[in-house]
Amino acid sequence: MQSYAKKVLVVLCGTAAVIMIAGTMSLVTLRSADATTKYAAQTGKPCAQCHQDPTGSMKLTPFGEKFQANGHELPKDPSK
Repeated sequence: MQSYAKKVLVVLCGTAAVIMIAGTMSLVTLRSADATTKYAAQTGKPCAQCHQDPTGSMKLTPFGEKFQANGHELPKDPSK
């Protein structure tokens, strides 16, 4: 009977650990994309100007990286 209790405890602790790890990973990895229509409306540019995937991919184009680094403001010089 004592062996059975140990097995149950191991299974319960293992399950709790898996749930905690999955929960932590979901908090870390499920960050929403910063692609919002707010920036498109602010700049008058399409989402694809900054995002390689215009549906909200976190992978930015070189223009998008500059836009982000500039505090989500367009550069003063329109040629940039």
